[in-house]
Amino acid sequence: MSTPIDTPLNIDEFRARARERLTRMAFDYYDSGAWDEHTLRENREAWRRLAIRFRTLVDVSERDTRATLLGRPMSAPIAVAPTAFHKLAHPDGEVATARAAGAAGTWMFLSTLSTTPMEEVTAAATGPVGFQLYVYKDRAVTRELVARAEAAGCEALVLTVDAPLIGRRERDARNGFHLPEGMGVANLTASGMAGLGASDGDSGLAAYVAKLLEPALTWDLVDWLASVSRLPLLLKGVVRGDDARRGLDHGAAGIWVSNHGGRQLDGAISTARALPEVAAAVSGRAPVLVDGGVRRGVDVLRALALGADCVCVGRPVLWGLATAGQDGVEAVLGLLREELDLAMALAGCPTLASLTPDLLA
Repeated sequence: MSTPIDTPLNIDEFRARARERLTRMAFDYYDSGAWDEHTLRENREAWRRLAIRFRTLVDVSERDTRATLLGRPMSAPIAVAPTAFHKLAHPDGEVATARAAGAAGTWMFLSTLSTTPMEEVTAAATGPVGFQLYVYKDRAVTRELVARAEAAGCEALVLTVDAPLIGRRERDARNGFHLPEGMGVANLTASGMAGLGASDGDSGLAAYVAKLLEPALTWDLVDWLASVSRLPLLLKGVVRGDDARRGLDHGAAGIWVSNHGGRQLDGAISTARALPEVAAAVSGRAPVLVDGGVRRGVDVLRALALGADCVCVGRPVLWGLATAGQDGVEAVLGLLREELDLAMALAGCPTLASLTPDLLA
């Protein structure tokens, strides 16, 4: 059966469709990076520069993309990265995303800055949900978030370690980014920290972070989280091998290579360049996740060949959500899985285990 002419064929077409549907403020919030957006662009281009030395005369009549993460099966090693404010894209927000991730047979990682309470998201989910944590200056608020995540059935805790302060996102400042009336940081309603309104001449999110989030992120915090939570802890925002090793020494159950989608330090190393060093440092002791600039299934193949165990996507999910709600997110995840499957066949790699570093030049 042929593809309908108006169906997006790739992630860039989903992005274009989302741009038509979103307000400029919402689109720029999702799309933008820090300062000159060099790292934002480099995240994507770095994958493309990795040429594939494909194998020939290999039986690829059957391929297997199935994987596991923290003991949970996945249809492919592609998961939903934590991103904020899904109701800016679609009224069903994070609930639609969670249902789509479950239908796709994969993990959803839910942001602290969700526009839907975590309890509603996990109640709607049919697959594993992890909770991404921003640390508030009020440690009691942070501890309550962790306790609620456990009680709600989240299966992992993800500490974002690359955001002691928020990067300067000039598109947000220009647009005066804020959440519309009736929408807020739903996980913080009871703490009185849900409001994210306009800020004179700046981004409302920048003002929110400066006022409420903890800038003193240290290794002591990792130890504290391990002491107050039974959930496996992933460290998100690692780009160095020495930080990866230290994270494991402090009890991390996984290391997540990320530069926050190019939204923090502009000029930071791309995740494609950082991944091999981190994977070598972890050396199989824990899963390695990666995000940043992945727009094709062949990018997933490259990341797996460089040592990642799971590849996470953020903006593509938001483009799908804005285009068609849950159906759009399912379509995006299905497209990436299908592209990975085809790329494996064309590279002479019928299994994930056959995706090894010698594939890349």
